[in-house]
Amino acid sequence: MRPALKAFAAVLALLLDASCANLARADWRDVIGTFRIGIVAEPGAGNTVPGLALLTDAYTKALGMKVEFVVARDYAALIEAQANARIEYAIYSASAYATVSERCGCVEPLAAPLDSDGASGIRSVLLARDGRVPDLTAMAAHRVVMAPSDSVGALLPLAGLAADGVKVAEDAPFLTHANSAAAAEAMLVDGVADAIFGWMPAVADGLPNPPGGTVARLEAAGFSKSALQVVWTSGLLRYGPHAVRSDLDPEAKRRLTVFLTNLRSTAPDIYDLLEQRHSGGFAVAGPRDYVLAAAIVRLVSARGRKH
Repeated sequence: MRPALKAFAAVLALLLDASCANLARADWRDVIGTFRIGIVAEPGAGNTVPGLALLTDAYTKALGMKVEFVVARDYAALIEAQANARIEYAIYSASAYATVSERCGCVEPLAAPLDSDGASGIRSVLLARDGRVPDLTAMAAHRVVMAPSDSVGALLPLAGLAADGVKVAEDAPFLTHANSAAAAEAMLVDGVADAIFGWMPAVADGLPNPPGGTVARLEAAGFSKSALQVVWTSGLLRYGPHAVRSDLDPEAKRRLTVFLTNLRSTAPDIYDLLEQRHSGGFAVAGPRDYVLAAAIVRLVSARGRKH
C-alpha cells in the first residue's frame, strides 16, 4: 500500500474508533430504557408525592430520557429496590444511605442538601456546665445526660467517640438517657447533670460552624452561654444524599450532579418540591461524607445482635 493510502487508512481507523466510542457512550439510555428514581412518601401521604409530574419532567430533561418515579412505603423498601437494581437513583436519609452501602457496596452519593446558613449536617457536642467536666477522661466521675438511646442524639456521640478512639458503653454508669432532647437539656439547666451530649449545625472541616443546636436551645431556655464549655465535638454527620448505583454510566452521573448542584438557582420551584427541609441548595457529596453514618448503622446492628 502506498504511503498516502496507508496514512488515509490510519486516519479512517481512528475516526471509526472515535465514532464507535461515541456510540458506546451514547447508548446507556437505550440500555436503561426507563430511568427509575426511588423516593419515600411523607408519612400519611400514601404513594403520592407533591409535584411528581413536574419533578419527572425536570429529570427527563436533565437526562434526555424517559424517567419514572417509584414511591416507596419506607426506607427499607427503597434500600431493597436499589440493592436489587430495580431503581437507578434514590433519595436517602444519611442512615438509610449508609445501610444500603453497607449491604451491597453498589451505590454512591452524588449530592446532598445544605441549609441556608451553609450547614451540611450536624456534629455531636459534649457541653459541660461551669467547667465541671474538663475533658473526656473526667466523664466517668460526673453525670452526663444524653437523648434517648435509640435516637441520633445518642448514637452519634457513641459512634463519634469510638471513631476518635474513645470507647464508651451505651450503658456506662455515668450516662443518663433522658426521655427526649428537651428533657436532657432541662436536666442540665436544673443542675441535675454536669454535662450533656447535644448537637450543633456544621459545615465542612476548617470552617466556622453556624449558630444553632443545643447551645441555642439552652440559651432560649434562659441558660447563660458563658456557663457552657465545649469539651468535644464529633466528626460531621452529613445530611442524607441523592445516590445512584455505582454501575451507572459516568455521563448519567455527570448530568445528574450538574442538575442537582444548579437546581436551586436555575429552578427554585423544582428545588422546593425536591427538597423541603434544607433550603440552601445541593453540594457534591462523596462516600467519605458518610463514614459516621456507617458507624452508626454498625452500632445499631451490633446492638441488635446482642438482643
